[in-house]
Amino acid sequence: MYSHTERFIIIKDGIDIQELLKVVPIEVEKENPFLKDMLGLMFLFLILFSFFIYARKKRMEDIKKENDANQKAYAFDPFTSTVIRPVRSNLAFKDVAGIKDVKEELEEIVDFLKFPAKYKKYGITLPRGVLLIGPPGVGKTMIAKAVAGEASVPFFYQSGATFVQIYVGMGAKRVRELFSQAKASAPSIIFIDEIDAVGKARGGMRNDERESTLNQLLTEMDGFEDSSGVIVIAATNKIDVIDEALLRSGRFDRRIFIPLPDRNDRVEILRAYLKNKPTTVNIDELANMSVGFSGAALATFVNEAAINALRREALSIELQDFVAVRQKVLMGKKKVLIFSNEEKQIQALYQAAKALSAYWFEIDFDKVTIVNDRLKDIDREIESKTQMLSKIKVYLSGSAATKLKYNEKFSNATEDLSRAIEIAKEMVEVYGMGEKLIPNENDVTFMLENAYKEVETFLEGMNEALEKIALELYESESITKIRLKAIIDEIL
Repeated sequence: MYSHTERFIIIKDGIDIQELLKVVPIEVEKENPFLKDMLGLMFLFLILFSFFIYARKKRMEDIKKENDANQKAYAFDPFTSTVIRPVRSNLAFKDVAGIKDVKEELEEIVDFLKFPAKYKKYGITLPRGVLLIGPPGVGKTMIAKAVAGEASVPFFYQSGATFVQIYVGMGAKRVRELFSQAKASAPSIIFIDEIDAVGKARGGMRNDERESTLNQLLTEMDGFEDSSGVIVIAATNKIDVIDEALLRSGRFDRRIFIPLPDRNDRVEILRAYLKNKPTTVNIDELANMSVGFSGAALATFVNEAAINALRREALSIELQDFVAVRQKVLMGKKKVLIFSNEEKQIQALYQAAKALSAYWFEIDFDKVTIVNDRLKDIDREIESKTQMLSKIKVYLSGSAATKLKYNEKFSNATEDLSRAIEIAKEMVEVYGMGEKLIPNENDVTFMLENAYKEVETFLEGMNEALEKIALELYESESITKIRLKAIIDEIL
């Protein structure tokens, strides 16, 4: 309640003056303190919420700007849609043991990447692709990293299997982005592991997404400019399923076969893995007991032996540790090739016969090892019956040699026999090279039996050379074409 001493201002014409002369009490409602506090809190909350929204928006803009700024140096990972950095490899050829032959084939690639001007002067272009072919565990990824390390260039690693698994409608786009960023970082290397996953021959069970990704890969490899400075290195252990378009000249210009390490290679690899480890084990003895081991298997072999020594609380790794874990390592390998002394002699003779026949019948190869061969299947538009029969003879020669010496047949001929039968069927059923133009059901058998008799007669006459080649394969586990020629020239 206000007192009569308070003063107020009002509109004169809006009221009756006489009424003002009366004393009229005026009541004023008091303010609600709780409501006032609630309004203040709501106002504060609105300010904080507005600040949060602004800060979030600013952060998103900063991230976008950062990504845009990094586009020239970084590539989008085609599988996770995140920004990844190309790897700078610290590996060099000296860090990878047992790849002497492979290193010689790759040194020129390294020189291309390091000194491109030297080659441009003569109009030589950089090879667009190198395909590394070999069984699992032989070090294909490590070799590619060593190339990048030797050349000191960025290394983009991708997996063919991940291309197929993750891409849904975005495959071709992401392939373009990857190659674009690799060119922006040129000179650089793109390494595609398990390329058979994305590069399988088209047709059959159709997969439109995989085909579109493969088509984009083919386009990118074809579209390289001579000065792009980007080389694609791919790895596979299933070259037979890869699309022919990927294998043609102009894409993967070079194919490098990486076999399982032979005895000398295993000595180098074991020496590298045992370096700085407490042991007095004879490395030559370890190499002899690890026939058929890949580089990865040898690494596991040494590591498991070290664990066994630690478990025994021994001061150093001893031969008994390797003997104890050898079977454990073998059980973890798929279709391991491990020979007893007798089996090694049989296999050495078998491979020696193939090497000798390949040389004599002019089937090209670089090297034959005790566990596999590297016969070169040269693509010809026109191939004669004689040339195809020569291949059959090579694939049957191992069986013929072991039958001559041991009067016995062995199971190691399975794969070669299948190849020989396949070629014979193709000759008879596709090319009309049987006894008559119209295929006869006995033509394949007749062709194979005749080839077997011919190669058997040939090996009987070359027995001295065959024995020498077999001995070298038994001791060194590999023989080159040059060395084989030297042995034959000494005898003939």
